[in-house]
Amino acid sequence: MITGRSLPHPIPYQGSKRALAHRILALFPKEKVRLFEPFAVSAAVSIAAVANGKAMSVVLNDANEPLMLLWKRIIEEPDRLLASYEKLWNAQMGDERKYYDYVRNKFNKTHNPDLLFYLLARCVKASVRYNANGEFNQSPDNRRKGAKPQTMAKHVYGASQLLNGITVIQCGDFRKAIADATPKNVIYMDPPYQGVCGRRDNRYFEGLLFKDFVTALEEMNRKRLSFIISYDGRTGEKSYGEMLPEHLHLTHIEVEAGVSSQATLLGRTAQTIESLYVSPALVKRILISNIERTQPAKQAQLSLF
Repeated sequence: MITGRSLPHPIPYQGSKRALAHRILALFPKEKVRLFEPFAVSAAVSIAAVANGKAMSVVLNDANEPLMLLWKRIIEEPDRLLASYEKLWNAQMGDERKYYDYVRNKFNKTHNPDLLFYLLARCVKASVRYNANGEFNQSPDNRRKGAKPQTMAKHVYGASQLLNGITVIQCGDFRKAIADATPKNVIYMDPPYQGVCGRRDNRYFEGLLFKDFVTALEEMNRKRLSFIISYDGRTGEKSYGEMLPEHLHLTHIEVEAGVSSQATLLGRTAQTIESLYVSPALVKRILISNIERTQPAKQAQLSLF
């Protein structure tokens, strides 16, 4: 299986599932599927799924319109995007902090996806932050200048080659994004987590109410859709958010995700445990028999990976 750094990763993003993608793919059916990723962000799972022959086509969606326009550029216009990135990257030399602030202010006025691409490459530890008005407000990492144009080109061209011609780009509510999904498809969801940064998680362009998400999952179960969710988790002794309710009959799996990047930003070291939830339809479809588990929505010990 092609994993980790072997895969293109044009959009660095704290919380990206790049390192866990191979574990998520182990929960896919044997046959190639149409994959929906309605909270796309870095699209790490979609890239891994296509590269490993798990997906024949992809639907990428996110509420963040400039981000989805950026994905459209990556997939359909890589030459144009890379020329713009190289120009921005070179223009910063000699006064990197001032130039970053200039680009950030300009992006918040214009929402130009090319400017967002530069900001994502330069911001602190790929830790994207938005204020209450939806404006990008993260500071730059003053120790580095962002990926060199040559390095970025490898990731952009790699993603474009994988996704061009088989990907639909959408922007909007996740429920609309999966409206056409059928029981033959697979849906992977990595929505805004609960309780990470207070009442509003400023890592995300748009939040998601727990009750609304649960209601959507109830409808997805009614349609017998196959889905996997990354939702809550633990860092050290601290838990983030409540588990999804038992009446959804989801199989809950905990996987080690390495050292928490959020803890690192705060000067601490702590292991992160991520939760994966698998829908009843998908459990039945892939016949998870080698996961030692008790009841649906209870913690499962992962022996599949």
